[in-house]
Amino acid sequence: MTQQSIPHEAPEPWLRNTLTDIDPIRRQILHALELSAEDAARWLDPLTDAQLLARPSNLAPIAFHLRHIARSLDRLLTYAEGNQLTPDQLSALKSELTEGTAAEARAEFRTALETSAARIRAIHPDRFAEPRGVGRKQLPTTVGALLVHCADHTQRHTGQFVTTAKVVSASTA
Repeated sequence: MTQQSIPHEAPEPWLRNTLTDIDPIRRQILHALELSAEDAARWLDPLTDAQLLARPSNLAPIAFHLRHIARSLDRLLTYAEGNQLTPDQLSALKSELTEGTAAEARAEFRTALETSAARIRAIHPDRFAEPRGVGRKQLPTTVGALLVHCADHTQRHTGQFVTTAKVVSASTA
């Protein structure tokens, strides 16, 4: 599907006046996760498992981006909640590129978006300015910055999987 043939659709989640019971910061983060889910449904649902695992021009496969979004959200929210990463989280980080099937990546992505939304809702805005340390070096940040990065990072990889989906679709058409 070319850009010109994309039909006019509903506005993006942040323009739908939804989640108005939530403060504006968490609302926008949740809207970014919703948009990622909608982009996945639009661009990835039509693809085969082989297409989700394809590496055109040696790009990272779409399945990687799905796993990476899921696991990055878990790591970022772990820090936001005031915890350090577990050995299982660190191990999962090392296997994002190569682990599992496309179907498993799809399921992990969907589950992570739902779980992350609940975790984001549980963090009260009064905590946004609380300091946090990230990684072994305990790089300084705040709860609010970690939450905003959940949105930024998710959208960065969503853009990458959409682009790769377009390349994969065009090469198999």
